Amino acid sequence: MNKPAGWLVHRTPLDKGESRFVLQTLRDQLGQRVWPVHRLDKGTSGVLVFALNAEVARTLGQAFESGEGLHKTYRAMVRGWPADELFIDHPLKRMPDDMRSQREEIQSAQTQLHTLWRGQLALPYQGFAHTRVAHVQLQPLTGRRHQLRRHMKHIAHPIVGDATHGKGPFNRDVAAYIGMQRLWLHALQLHLPHPVTGKRLQLHAPLDAQWQHWSTLVTQTTADAPSLPKISP
Repeated sequence: MNKPAGWLVHRTPLDKGESRFVLQTLRDQLGQRVWPVHRLDKGTSGVLVFALNAEVARTLGQAFESGEGLHKTYRAMVRGWPADELFIDHPLKRMPDDMRSQREEIQSAQTQLHTLWRGQLALPYQGFAHTRVAHVQLQPLTGRRHQLRRHMKHIAHPIVGDATHGKGPFNRDVAAYIGMQRLWLHALQLHLPHPVTGKRLQLHAPLDAQWQHWSTLVTQTTADAPSLPKISP
């Protein structure tokens, strides 16, 4: 399914005030039980996979755990202007709520970044007349917790709207300027083998209408792309 931004995958005592849950909604729509195979953060939108029985859920869960045969592609809006292409190889410390016994605390983590376009908002920032932003494609080559958000923070180009790994004042200023507050991270594509047949599955979740709003607000400054930026799905 294509998970909306701001929805939890399932109920959790960590967010007792939330009332929108993907698992319960999907179960009610299908009229049968469903099993989550992996998870996306509450603020992240995009491809989310469920299984219709526990056995398939276990098989898929193991595939997500190992990363074998999986290829993920994300889109994000980030602060600043990253390089055209960048391979981020930066180990990440295991997060406190993701600890497991007998596992290394520091894990290797790699992400491939490709900048789609660069632009600017007519919003003053830190003494400059404009705020630089960029639309990027990200491919996590490993599956660490909050990997993309933490890697973008590491290279000083945090994802817009990231309350945990970004800058609060920056996020609030941009949210007020564009008229909406959310984490601008979307799981665009997921390629994986079918857990029973082995056939290659190519799952795609188009960007929602909110992403098109950036095209009306951003002035493009990339020299090799003279037209205004378009957020393509």
